[in-house]
Amino acid sequence: MTVILAALKPLAGLNTLLLRLGRNFAWMAMGLMVLIIILQVFFRYILGNALAWPDEGARFLMLWMTALIAPTAYRWGGFVSIEMVKDLLPARIGALLGLVLLALSLIVLVYGFQLGLNHVKSGWLFNSSSLKLPLEFMGLGLVRIKLAWMYMSLPVGLFMMILVNIEMSLKAIALLVDPDVELPEDHDRVIVAVE
Repeated sequence: MTVILAALKPLAGLNTLLLRLGRNFAWMAMGLMVLIIILQVFFRYILGNALAWPDEGARFLMLWMTALIAPTAYRWGGFVSIEMVKDLLPARIGALLGLVLLALSLIVLVYGFQLGLNHVKSGWLFNSSSLKLPLEFMGLGLVRIKLAWMYMSLPVGLFMMILVNIEMSLKAIALLVDPDVELPEDHDRVIVAVE
């Protein structure tokens, strides 16, 4: 039990920090996405001259927003799950079933992470069709953004979900060993729940 708790406490602290940063970047991405869409609506319908980059820019931000907020939803139980079967079973058997489901989820997450890394590799070959960085002030002109920066959202989000899955698995094992064990809390969830 001591080994599990020794691994769990720093991992829970790391996850709390990473997920807090992810949530902050996610809401900023959401805000920018809304501003970009409003800008596009203004240019398209008021000025009658649509810009080329807002659609791809909003998609870029939406992918990153999703990747950065999904690990928090996973940790806080925000994904769709069916608890009915687990709740009908005796406590220990239900906990064991939950651990098996976490293990299966971990396999899927690791496989998705590997696929995401391969996709990022191909993204370095291609440029965005409309997103460009204006670096004229540095003498570089307009630099086209590689699609890999957009694709990178998938492995980053999945890696964070893998860390969350390992934390949840360690908690499940600790509860199987000792149902009265005191586990690290996610203080951010308490703060959000109160608000």
